[in-house]
Amino acid sequence: RSNQSKPFFYHRYVQGMMSKRSELLDDIPKMPDFLVALRPHTVWEKTPVKLFCTVQGNSRPIVKWYKGGVPVDPLSAPGKYKMESKYGVHSLIIIINSFVKHMPMSFTVISVMSERSFPCCSVPHLTDIHASKLEVSLLDRFSVSFGVEGGSISLVCTMVVVPDLPNVPPLAQWYRDDKLLKPSDLAEMAVGGGAARLTLPHLAKDDEGLYTLRIFSKDGTAEHSAYLFVSDAAPSAAGAPGAPMSVKAYDINSDYVLVAWKPPNTVNEAPITGYFVDRCEAGSDTWVQCSDAPVKVCKYPVHGLVAGRSYRFRVRAVNSSGISRPSRKSDKVTALDAAESERLQGTEEGYVTIPGEPSDVHASEVFRSYVVLSWKPPSPRGRAPLWYVIEKCLAGTGAWQRINAAVRLHSPRYPVFDLQDGQKYQFRVYSVNVFGSSEASEPSEPVQKVDVDGVPSAPGQVVATRNTKSSVFVQWEPPKHLKNLMGYYIDGRVVGSKEWFPCNHKPFKHNRFVVHGLTPGESYAFRVQAVNVYGLSDESQESSPIAVEPALGEPTPSAPSGITLLSCDGSSMTVAWKSPKHCGGSKVNAYYIDKRNADTLTWKEVNLAPVTERICTVDNLTEGTFYEFKVQAGNLAGVGVPSAPSAPMKCGAWTMDEPGPAYDLSFSEVRGNSLVVLWKAPVYTGASAVTGYQVDMAKKGSEEFVTLNQEAVSQRYLQVSGLEEGATYVFRVRAVNANGVGKPSQLSEPVCARALPGNKPPIVASVDEETGDIFLSLEACEICETSKFVWSKNYKPIGDCPRVGVTTKGRTSRLTFTKPDKDDLGRYSVVVTDTDGVSSSHTLTEDGRSRQRFVPLKHGLNYEVLEKGHVRFWLQAVKLSPSVSYRFIVNDKEVTSGEGHKISHDVATGIIQMTVDHFTRANEGTYTVQIHDGKAKTQSSLVLVGDVFKAALKEAEFQRKEHIRKQGPHFSEYLYFTVTEDCTVMLACKVANVKKETTFHWYKEEDEIVPETPPNVMSGACALPIPLFSRKDQGVFKAVLSDDRGKDTSLFDISGASASELVLQCTPEGIRLQCSMNYYTEEMKTVWKHKETKIASSEKMRIGGTAEMAWMQICDPSDKEKGHYSIEICDGEKTHARTFDLSGQGADTESIFTTSSRSDSARCCCVSSDRGRVVGGLPDVVTIMEHKSLSLTCTVWGEPTPEVTWFKNEQEVTSSEHTRVTFDGGKFSSLVITKVTPEDSGKYSINVRNKYGGEFVEITVSVYKHGEQIPEPKLGQPKTAAATPASTPVPPKSPAPPSKTPTPTPSKAQTPAPSVKSPTPASTPVPKSPTPTPKSPTPTPRGVKSPTPPRFMKSPTPPRK
Repeated sequence: RSNQSKPFFYHRYVQGMMSKRSELLDDIPKMPDFLVALRPHTVWEKTPVKLFCTVQGNSRPIVKWYKGGVPVDPLSAPGKYKMESKYGVHSLIIIINSFVKHMPMSFTVISVMSERSFPCCSVPHLTDIHASKLEVSLLDRFSVSFGVEGGSISLVCTMVVVPDLPNVPPLAQWYRDDKLLKPSDLAEMAVGGGAARLTLPHLAKDDEGLYTLRIFSKDGTAEHSAYLFVSDAAPSAAGAPGAPMSVKAYDINSDYVLVAWKPPNTVNEAPITGYFVDRCEAGSDTWVQCSDAPVKVCKYPVHGLVAGRSYRFRVRAVNSSGISRPSRKSDKVTALDAAESERLQGTEEGYVTIPGEPSDVHASEVFRSYVVLSWKPPSPRGRAPLWYVIEKCLAGTGAWQRINAAVRLHSPRYPVFDLQDGQKYQFRVYSVNVFGSSEASEPSEPVQKVDVDGVPSAPGQVVATRNTKSSVFVQWEPPKHLKNLMGYYIDGRVVGSKEWFPCNHKPFKHNRFVVHGLTPGESYAFRVQAVNVYGLSDESQESSPIAVEPALGEPTPSAPSGITLLSCDGSSMTVAWKSPKHCGGSKVNAYYIDKRNADTLTWKEVNLAPVTERICTVDNLTEGTFYEFKVQAGNLAGVGVPSAPSAPMKCGAWTMDEPGPAYDLSFSEVRGNSLVVLWKAPVYTGASAVTGYQVDMAKKGSEEFVTLNQEAVSQRYLQVSGLEEGATYVFRVRAVNANGVGKPSQLSEPVCARALPGNKPPIVASVDEETGDIFLSLEACEICETSKFVWSKNYKPIGDCPRVGVTTKGRTSRLTFTKPDKDDLGRYSVVVTDTDGVSSSHTLTEDGRSRQRFVPLKHGLNYEVLEKGHVRFWLQAVKLSPSVSYRFIVNDKEVTSGEGHKISHDVATGIIQMTVDHFTRANEGTYTVQIHDGKAKTQSSLVLVGDVFKAALKEAEFQRKEHIRKQGPHFSEYLYFTVTEDCTVMLACKVANVKKETTFHWYKEEDEIVPETPPNVMSGACALPIPLFSRKDQGVFKAVLSDDRGKDTSLFDISGASASELVLQCTPEGIRLQCSMNYYTEEMKTVWKHKETKIASSEKMRIGGTAEMAWMQICDPSDKEKGHYSIEICDGEKTHARTFDLSGQGADTESIFTTSSRSDSARCCCVSSDRGRVVGGLPDVVTIMEHKSLSLTCTVWGEPTPEVTWFKNEQEVTSSEHTRVTFDGGKFSSLVITKVTPEDSGKYSINVRNKYGGEFVEITVSVYKHGEQIPEPKLGQPKTAAATPASTPVPPKSPAPPSKTPTPTPSKAQTPAPSVKSPTPASTPVPKSPTPTPKSPTPTPRGVKSPTPPRFMKSPTPPRK
């Protein structure tokens, strides 16, 4: 037995000895040796270099790296070297940022065995642990931060430190714009407790910049950077500029320093006109202003300091609105002369008595406000205190004058301020001490006080690109002329707004910048200005608008799911699938389907072109074969991963009478005890149409389904209530037709009856306080970069509707009803995509719709030309309260009551008016009145451009001249003629405002006529008899009235008369036949005939005329009025006739009696007076300058209320951000185009129609650019939109039927007949002076007819008492 145990014993003994051998070998010292040595490297410039080697030795060797014989220290160049040592492999990574001449890199291994006398029983020697040997990993990092001047902020970065030794914190350094920060009162730093913290307790714009935290660790450096923005504090006065920044003192001497700073950004403030520099002695709080007047440039030489004292400086900016807050004070500087130390030393110069002369006198700073002289101190200078004397003279004259007679200068610098512009000066300097004065230095070169440079040129093209969901990357081309550039200021604005905001508050040196803090989804434009000591350059051109959206992040969508069969006809199968849970970095815009036989492994593509919907019909299949399908989703970044293969589906024709399965089950408004389930209709309907749906529900994992609705619902959604909170359910839907209940749909995804955590209140319905519009709003509790708000009505997506607009800002989306109608009532829901089911709904009822209120108007905005040439713009509301507020806006600028404008209102009459005292060409444009009365609001606009404006301007100028004319003697009735019983022709006139000294003279063809009876002007009338009147009396007669106050003239042409052909004009009342002539009076024998039958004036056929026209009005024309019409005029010798065929045989005349049309400058009326039509407010031709706003506003009428549609170039116009269509109260329709462009030119039209007929009105819009000549209307284009003669304009009318409006009776007045008038407020009566009433044609120099625009409503003035 003992012999048998010996092998086992020897075996155990050998194993023990072998283990001891390995331990003994480990303790045997061994020299270090390179297993893998360094090798040479040749690399490209700026390419990182990685050096590796493997070392062995016992004890473990200590490794040191050398470059050029000098040890490599990572702390000496942070971020450049990174050393690692793992498993005996040592590496050095060199980050090369610029070209460096190659130098040898060596690697030394030093053994520590000499320190161990007894290797087997040595005691380890613990060395001190350096902070750079710790392992540091950064966790939570500080993000982009925003602060305000005067506030405080902390930047914190948490970390994990191994080992975490309380007495050995990591070595951390903070940088701002790559400049190392040091602890101070303005920057407090702390490291420990697992965090590094930088606190800035007194923020100023100097603190703005890119902050970087660098932590040195065992593996190299860990760092993180983020930008800090510091905005201006509230200004000291409204409109005052922001504070300057970066105030520093340079060129420090014993009594002189040069202070420099950076200018602030001025976005919406007035330009900076200068700066004040203040100084304060250290230890004092008293600031002294250094300059009497503002300094124009960002440099200022401060002299008169006391040697040896310390000072701080600050700067304040000045503009027309006030003075800014002071800048942060500069670092403390001490007024000392660098050369003074040499004087105090015991050198050979100490025995010098009279100093030498200074040298190198020159101008070191040359600006328009001052010149700084500099020179070199004398050598030798001696020990005695030294000062300087300066003299100047005009260049080349030699007439030297002392400058600093009362001041001792101890520094070789001196600012000179009192130099004349355009003059050249020379300077020389003396050195002086107690022993005497030196000789004069050599004169300087001629110096002239001018601006050497100026501001830089404007930066070049600005390009903005997407960055993140709240930031945009902006880059630009640098200016062509830099001129000592300091940096750039970047400004931004929201597209559609005119207000700019600063993106940075401290000049940024590079030509690329990331603008943070923007609103997700909003669109912005940017501009850039360059900065130097002279100020800010001109703005660059704006960038193209860009929406704040993230760049593509998650590249591709996730996999679709739930592939289901919807229909099969034996050769094709229709399949559908569910959307991916995540769409990736952009919207899913494509699906790709693959198929394969269930018994094969090879997939084949079904579609090469992308499928945009989640349904596809696969053709060319074999009946009876089982197929599998898979789907991939794609977006802008590419195609995502494929779905799991579907279950095998048999290709067999469906022949059942019941419908196929519904599909695409989804959920909305999931709450704790309710939800809404939605689905899509089946593709296969069976033998009859689908009549409804049944919804089944079961708890997850259960096979027991419960039908929720016993009666089938016709809509494709169902609200389910009574759920158990926290329970999970599945649903299926079955379609029903006349033949029975069809196949159930695929089971829905499991849904848990639980409200989302942090879910906000449901949809809020309210009224916009500014516009008075009803809106529905939802604030989402969860959102991501790709989320969209999808609004639905009755769970059907809302399409493009001009009455509804959707706006989204951040987490909030708003659905606004601009013109609520009964059709808008219903259930509205919104779903936030790419979330965990954020959704809500709201039912809009009649009560909610009635919340919207508007101020009803009797008359929209119109204008009236008053005497003296004043123009009154007015509108009338049905009712106004005493608390009403309103404002007039002209060309997008609000006008207030003041010089040239008088704005008032009258609550009793509802009149709101503005009177323009001096109406000129600058008043052309769009006029708008916005009214706010309680919560009710409305607005009305008037377009006064093109021919309409020219006519109004001409009328105003005429009335102004008439007012001036009536200040002296004038004709109250111009020349006219009568015939007495003895056939004597009497030329007569009436005069006014005459006195005894007033003279009256008669002329014929410039030859004076002296009547037998002198004219008596004091009688108020003068007459010239012409007996035996014959053809020899033809000619131009003239009457002249004059005295020391002025002169007035009236002409009368007796040279025969001529009448034009009869012309057809269509008016809102019906048809008008008119004949123009040189003059027309009621005394003329005029006969109108219809079918050779004389016409008498009646309610149906109205006969009248003006000073230059005879007309006949046919009201409400019918077939009875068709036929041949004529007018006969007798001049005493023969009868003149004009005819017009209104038989209706032609296409043009036939349309007059059948439909509403428009020919040339007239609109023709329909037979029914209740038809829809435009009753005023629109011009025919509009000419407007680019970037102005155009408002086409008209009054429409019809019973019942007509439908209104706007068109551009025969394409319907809908509301958008650029174009807004409104229809208020069934009366007023507007098409408003903001900031028109040349693309907006074209033919616009409005179609007003109800069941009785309608009207189609066209308007030609021409947009011209600034500086271009205003285009004239083309020949043949109508210049007026009214269908009436120019002398009797048709006004906008109230909704009463126009046929009831009385026709003005013929008048002798020379001014146009007044239109429908509105009451004028009694508080502001505007009386009118009498107008001449001629009985004869108007003389050429003094036009009788006022050029009134074709469409405007004159409001009446109170009758004179």
